[in-house]
Amino acid sequence: MFQFTYPVKIEKDEAGFFLITFPDIPFAATDGETMAEALEEARDCLEEAIAVSIADNLDFPFPSSIRKGQHAIPLTARMSAKAALYIAVRETAISKSELARRLGVDEKEIRRMLSPRHQTKLPRIEQALSALGYQLSVSLQKAA
Repeated sequence: MFQFTYPVKIEKDEAGFFLITFPDIPFAATDGETMAEALEEARDCLEEAIAVSIADNLDFPFPSSIRKGQHAIPLTARMSAKAALYIAVRETAISKSELARRLGVDEKEIRRMLSPRHQTKLPRIEQALSALGYQLSVSLQKAA
């Protein structure tokens, strides 16, 4: 089971801004004038970093455990579903054309489903995951 909540490290820089870095995603960093602004920027930064990883076919940056002094930033539900499909396709080593055959669709639809920028409907992602032997699970937690 994969959780798509990432730890962030927050430090104040010399200009008084709150600098946010992601220990599991070295190329992702952002900041804000206030803690609240920095945490909001972190959500956008995380979304973009995961989108880049998927779009560029990079190894997926799995989140580590949240340690004392770190904050937790969850990936959006939509991007979590896209990331789950990306991980499942890579782990099963199924080609896009084979997944398309299993779903009875054109390969272009599979490419769109895997695109982090395309607004794929959740039931379609669930169908693709099922065809790969996976199940999507959703959780609910109080906002920080």
